Amino acid sequence: METVEIHIERRGTGRKQQARRLRREGKVPAILYGPKRTTTPIAVGDEEFERKLAHLEGSHLIRLVHDGGASDADLHERMVLLREMQRHPVTGIVLHADFYEVDLTQRLTVSVPLHFVGKAVGVVEGGILQPIQREVQVECLPTEIPDFFEIDVSALHIHEAVHIGDLKLPEGVSALGESTRPLVTVLPPTVEEKPVEAAEAVPVEGAPAEAGAAPAAPAEGAAAGKTAGTGKKGGEG
Repeated sequence: METVEIHIERRGTGRKQQARRLRREGKVPAILYGPKRTTTPIAVGDEEFERKLAHLEGSHLIRLVHDGGASDADLHERMVLLREMQRHPVTGIVLHADFYEVDLTQRLTVSVPLHFVGKAVGVVEGGILQPIQREVQVECLPTEIPDFFEIDVSALHIHEAVHIGDLKLPEGVSALGESTRPLVTVLPPTVEEKPVEAAEAVPVEGAPAEAGAAPAAPAEGAAAGKTAGTGKKGGEG
């Protein structure tokens, strides 16, 4: 993995007004922390940050270069990882960053992106490629962090998957998690529901009957009433 180098400067302990002033000056407020140091406020040029760090995915080793050089040995030549980056929700400007100092001799846990390449056989057959994880956690030395893992999905049929145990890991890198945990699979095609058949038309009272249609028979009660109304009363004559 290639090490990224950025220039930093020490800054005063933070108030919101100071952070706003730094941003107006073209700098990103940040902090440096780690298991063997107290939290230290620093700043990075915003143009350099965008050019070298903002586009990176996964975990990359970064070397801090203090503008004062050896005059501030506590910050100069420190090796760190970018742990968090906050952007403005509207403008996208980087508002703040957290850097984590690492010991190059100690293994650590980091997340490595997964890149899926190829067209799965199952997709050609009508299935749907479904990534289940976009990254995987590994344990390794800071100098051995992979940029990404490439997974070729070309041979996958429907219902088949690539699992953590299938990853080809560099020497010294261990994947965390169950080896049987799937990372990507091919789902069967979505079954389209058949359209519901239209319900049989029910005649509306008062509506004209369709041509050629036989008139509806009167209800039994109605027919009986009509007959009773037109008959002569018993005893008459």
